[in-house]
Amino acid sequence: MDKTTHEVRLNRWRQIIDQCQSRPEGQTAKQWLAENHISSKSYYYWLRKIRRQAYEQAAGEIQVPEQKAINSAVLPKEQPQIAFAEIPFQVNVGSSSESVFRPTAVIKIENASVAFSNSVSDRLLSGVIREVIRHA
Repeated sequence: MDKTTHEVRLNRWRQIIDQCQSRPEGQTAKQWLAENHISSKSYYYWLRKIRRQAYEQAAGEIQVPEQKAINSAVLPKEQPQIAFAEIPFQVNVGSSSESVFRPTAVIKIENASVAFSNSVSDRLLSGVIREVIRHA
């Protein structure tokens, strides 16, 4: 399949996905797909492709050009799955203010928040931001 054909199909599926996403309230995606004679397998296949493309574009916009060159040369093609674990942090009440964590940046989405200090590594920060964008 040539690039033009792929772009035409991609744009057509973007329209279909937009229409399904803006279906009447109370109507399920399954019902909408059946009414419009669209295969659910095809719909979710293209939805995945479009979301992946949007994620890759967003992840590329976050990095500065120098980081892109470094990351493409050093990192493997497939990124490993990132797992999150709660790390207990103990604050001694009554001690000096140096032992109290004061975040430099906080990312909040709905009920979750992640706080960072100035000493966070670029790689960790980049990984967290990519995961936040992917799951937003």
